[in-house]
Amino acid sequence: MLVLGIETTCDETAAAVVERQADGSARILSNIVRSQTEEHAPYGGVVPEIAARAHVELLDGIVASAMKESGVGFPRLSGVAAAAGPGLIGGVIVGLTTAKAIAFVHRTPLIAVNHLEAHALTPRLTDALEFPYCLFLASGGHTQIVAVLGVGNYVRLGTTVDDAMGEAFDKVAKMLGLPYPGGPQVERAAASGDATRFNFPRPMLGRPDANFSLSGLKTAVRNEIGRINPLEPQDISDLCAGFQAAVLEATADRLGVGLKLFQERFGTPRALVAAGGVAANQAIRAALESVAARAQTALIIPPPALCTDNGAMIAWAGAERLVAGLTDTLETPPRARWLLDASAQAPAGFANTRAGF
Repeated sequence: MLVLGIETTCDETAAAVVERQADGSARILSNIVRSQTEEHAPYGGVVPEIAARAHVELLDGIVASAMKESGVGFPRLSGVAAAAGPGLIGGVIVGLTTAKAIAFVHRTPLIAVNHLEAHALTPRLTDALEFPYCLFLASGGHTQIVAVLGVGNYVRLGTTVDDAMGEAFDKVAKMLGLPYPGGPQVERAAASGDATRFNFPRPMLGRPDANFSLSGLKTAVRNEIGRINPLEPQDISDLCAGFQAAVLEATADRLGVGLKLFQERFGTPRALVAAGGVAANQAIRAALESVAARAQTALIIPPPALCTDNGAMIAWAGAERLVAGLTDTLETPPRARWLLDASAQAPAGFANTRAGF
């Protein structure tokens, strides 16, 4: 089975071809990703209109490159998959419309993929992981703990009540005058900082639910910045180190609760999986290793190129759904918001307006 996958939900324009064998094994034949970091850097964040325009300009060429690199012609495709949401609606429209056109012209099944499901299924692409397992998804737009029980079968155990984790890192970086994207800059500065200088709060620590909250921590950092301006380089490093240490402690606590809830409801998970751009942070990876060890479960983190947004994860999710007989019509709409767990309810106090919650 050969599937073309298209990803345009945010600021990466991506396409890939993935082969799925009858035994469930996988092979990535191509995976082309074009980041728009340079286009958005002057604004300190993703500008939806710029992202959508870039997808229009880039996508046809990236699809052509992915097909050429794979050595597969369109008539050989078993399906065409596109991220149909959640995400910035302009970009989602570009990717889904392109996939529809390819599916129509070549009479190929269309699979409209939930971007979050693609992240959730990636460890089955990289590690042939069996169900069930526990997913920690942390990116600029999402922070969730999800029980992955099967294709199309997901239960959200915890989510953020305000800022997503990657979003909080980027906002702290912006407050400190660090370049975009901010997450790697905060991690780099924290390496030479004193994490004990500032007594930042550890949000949600000890709560029986598995939800996250980072808005108060972000405000605490802002308050310290206001007290010590002008900032010296060591101040910036210490603030980053203190902020990151608070995130690590809160994350370990929240994941510990999430794994406990998983165990109570679904039995022992086969692994704790981390995905999303934040999983590239080495300090967070170390914290996740400790959490997994305490829970006596394996930790699986796909390679960085498959943690962040890419076409291979969309193609693989499309293949998984195609095997399950789950295809879509050409009338399938793009979605700015699309919960992975349709029965999930927003937590009390929830006010986040970013896509996907």
